[in-house]
Amino acid sequence: MGVQAVVTQPDRPAGRGRALSPPPVKVEALSLGIPVIQPEKLSHPDAVGQLHSWSPDVIVVVAFGQILKPEVLDLPKYGCLNVHGSLLPRWRGAAPIQAAILAGDTRSGITIMKMDPGVDTGPILRQRPIPISPDDTGGSLFSKLASLGAELLIETLPDYLAGKILPQAQDERLASYAPLLKKGDGLLDFHRPVEELLRVVRAFNPWPGAYLLWEGQSLKIHRARPGSRQGTPGERLVLAGMPALAAADGVLILEEVQPAGKKPMPGSSFLAGARNWV
Repeated sequence: MGVQAVVTQPDRPAGRGRALSPPPVKVEALSLGIPVIQPEKLSHPDAVGQLHSWSPDVIVVVAFGQILKPEVLDLPKYGCLNVHGSLLPRWRGAAPIQAAILAGDTRSGITIMKMDPGVDTGPILRQRPIPISPDDTGGSLFSKLASLGAELLIETLPDYLAGKILPQAQDERLASYAPLLKKGDGLLDFHRPVEELLRVVRAFNPWPGAYLLWEGQSLKIHRARPGSRQGTPGERLVLAGMPALAAADGVLILEEVQPAGKKPMPGSSFLAGARNWV
C-alpha cells in the first residue's frame, strides 16, 4: 500500500510580491510523482468524485483546515485518520499548540485518532507525549510535533490496518477546546501578569505574533524576559539598555522586536532609534 494521491489547499499569495505560492506538501508530492488536487472546498462534487475514483483504503488528515463531511469520512474502508498536535481530549480544535503554551502546560504530544463528524472527538488509536521546554515557542513546538507526528503515523498505520489496534473513546470530562486564532489575539494587555504575557509572546511566535501599539503602529515582540521592577501597567521603561513595559506584577523586557515595515531587531537597537520611548 502506498500514497495514491494528495489533497491540499489551493496555492495562496505569499511574500511581499504576493505571488501565488504552492503548499510545501504539493511541491513534495509532485517531486515524487504523486497526483495532487487542490479544491477550495472538499465538499465540492468534483472533489468528492475524484476521491471516489481513487477508492482509498484510508485517508490521513494533517492540518487540512476543512471539515470533512460524512460522505468523505465514510468513504475509505478503514476510515479517516487525523494526526493531531495535542494529547486529546485536551486541546481539541484549530490551535492546540498555541493553547498548550498559553495555558502553561508542561507537556504536549501527538494523537492519532479515527475521525468522526465532531471536532477532534473521534476514538484514539495511539498517543505519544513530548515535554514543553520553558523556551519553546509556537514555532519550535510545531516543528517538534511535526517530526513526532510523522514517526508515530508510520508506526501506527500498519498495526491499525492489521487490526492490532482497538480505537479507544475519548473521556469527554477531560475535553478542552483551542479555537482558531485571529491576528488581533496577539495584542498584549499589560494589566495581566508578566508570566501570562511571556506565554503569549512564546505561543504566538511566529503567528499571529504578540504585539503592542507604538506610535499608532504595531510593534511585534519576538522575544521577551521578565523584570522585577514595578510600575503602572503599560508604562514604558528602560532596563539594562533595553525597552520594557510595566505589567500587573512586574516588567516585560523586550529582547527582540519588529517595528512595522522593518526586520526583527534586538531591543537595544530599537531603543537607539525610539527617541520617544520614555
